[in-house]
Amino acid sequence: MEVRLNGRQANPEAYKAMIGMEQFIASTGLEKKMYNFIKLRASQINGCSYCISTHSKELLAMGESVDRLLLLSAWRETPLYSEEERAVLELTEYATKLSAAGIPDEVYARVRVHFNEKQYVDLLMAINMINAWNRIGVGTGMFPGCI
Repeated sequence: MEVRLNGRQANPEAYKAMIGMEQFIASTGLEKKMYNFIKLRASQINGCSYCISTHSKELLAMGESVDRLLLLSAWRETPLYSEEERAVLELTEYATKLSAAGIPDEVYARVRVHFNEKQYVDLLMAINMINAWNRIGVGTGMFPGCI
């Protein structure tokens, strides 16, 4: 396999803008493990192998269990995730697959049990961010170990 191009080198200003958004998300107070679970689940859906590898390793380095990583795609079928995590994972799936059903009112309501309006927007920004990275990763042909 070969990478199509190095997006960071091809357009440093675009990359700089993406990093600026990452810095904003880091400043929101969204818990790092939660953000990495958002990143991992969206990356699984989008088939971004580079991001799946990166965020799995980050979660392991944070002390996350192998079981929770391996079973993330089946989170509905296991008691390993809290109600708050389930709400965020469900929102991540609906926002990532937006054209399929939008974000249903009941999903919004489940998230709002755990997060206020500002935090809800923060979650949407985090989900948008990883979806953007996934599109760059897949679009440029990135894979684990390529850079």
